[in-house]
Amino acid sequence: MGRNLKFRLLIGVGIAIFFTLKKCSQQEVNQYTGRTQTISMSPDKEIAIGLQNAPQMAQQHGGLHPNTKYQALVDQVGYKLINNSVAKNTPYKYEFHLLADPNTINAFALPGGQIFITQALFAKLENEDQLAGVLGHEIGHVLGRHSAERIAESEYWQGLTTAGSVGADMGGLVSNIGQNKLLTNGRDDELESDELGVLFMLKAGYNPEEMIGVMEILKAAAGPNRVPEFKSTHPDPDNRIEKIRDAIAKYSNQ
Repeated sequence: MGRNLKFRLLIGVGIAIFFTLKKCSQQEVNQYTGRTQTISMSPDKEIAIGLQNAPQMAQQHGGLHPNTKYQALVDQVGYKLINNSVAKNTPYKYEFHLLADPNTINAFALPGGQIFITQALFAKLENEDQLAGVLGHEIGHVLGRHSAERIAESEYWQGLTTAGSVGADMGGLVSNIGQNKLLTNGRDDELESDELGVLFMLKAGYNPEEMIGVMEILKAAAGPNRVPEFKSTHPDPDNRIEKIRDAIAKYSNQ
């Protein structure tokens, strides 16, 4: 082994150790979920990121929906969920946005409390309880700090990719491992948010069984052959229904 290659390997190992130690120092227990996470930013930073990106996200979906009555309903249900759950005691600044997009069946949350639902999904919901299921799920993403966790994990894997690239020709391998790890976390995030959504619905007096109806709507939207946007990172709706039933049984007796 040449001296230059040995030197590169030592540098690569040093970078890998640095990012591993950094990740360990960033681990903390989420006081709202009890789960240990790798987090590299404060709640204030999460809020700032959400507020900064909210206008762009709205623009990508045709802007805000002009019907103030529909928007008022989204606000009413969203804040009822907030005010009757632990979410009320978080530092996040929750805002709910009905988007004009008539084609994309979706709902999503940015870090810090910016929550969106498209008209395409809103129009398919059959009652207020189903709307509560969608919004409760998205509140769960914020409270679970899922975006912040993915950002921190991404920084870690990018650091290891750099270390591998410096030390030897293995950057692509490490990068692929990192992408798979992020995808796995994303699916776990969805299931955790479903469970939190069930809890929030019960606390606010909504029927959590209606969240199963939302899953049926998503299944129908997927069709027999088409893979919609939400399936790229979300677990299969049938799997989610099973977990939702488990959460209903878990929290209904508390």
